Amino acid sequence: MIIDTYKPDAISVEELFFNNNAKTAINVAQARGVVLIVGCKKNIPTYEYTPLQIKQSVTGYGRADKMQVQRMVKTILNVEKLPKLDDTTDSMAAAICHAHSARFSERL
Repeated sequence: MIIDTYKPDAISVEELFFNNNAKTAINVAQARGVVLIVGCKKNIPTYEYTPLQIKQSVTGYGRADKMQVQRMVKTILNVEKLPKLDDTTDSMAAAICHAHSARFSERL
């Protein structure tokens, strides 16, 4: 299992948000469910963030569009290219959000 290979200290996921596409929402909910169960079974702390929190953390603007988020993820991670799948970039943004949140809470 990939989680056993990389042994993360924490898991961050985006809270479920969808407008009209129920099929997409069901698929996303199923994937989130797997992530949450694995985190629980492996005793890995799991954190959930709203899309607004993630965008605010990554771009400084909670209403940023997908391209703004992608550009900032690329800049923050100092990479030339991002993976082609938007979901992969979204998960990177959630991880960045958690890293920012964890650093902030350590200072309190």
